[in-house]
Amino acid sequence: MSFIWSLIVGGILGWIGSLIVGKDIPGGVIGNIIAGIIGAWIGSMLLGEWGPEIGGYFIIPALIGAIILIFVVSLIMRAARKAT
Repeated sequence: MSFIWSLIVGGILGWIGSLIVGKDIPGGVIGNIIAGIIGAWIGSMLLGEWGPEIGGYFIIPALIGAIILIFVVSLIMRAARKAT
């Protein structure tokens, strides 16, 4: 059950991060889940573990990490579109 809860929280974090950045992550719901999970890892590596915890994720660092990830992915996607 914790795996499903982790997927749900990761998806919500990825979705909120894409709303804040104003860019959609490729892959829809699956992309949001991946962005949320990887963003949580990035955020915990950069900012540590603080703030409220839901589903095994510390929300504030995870959200900041998801925002960073989505911003970087959008820059890469824009550069790839210009190169072709």
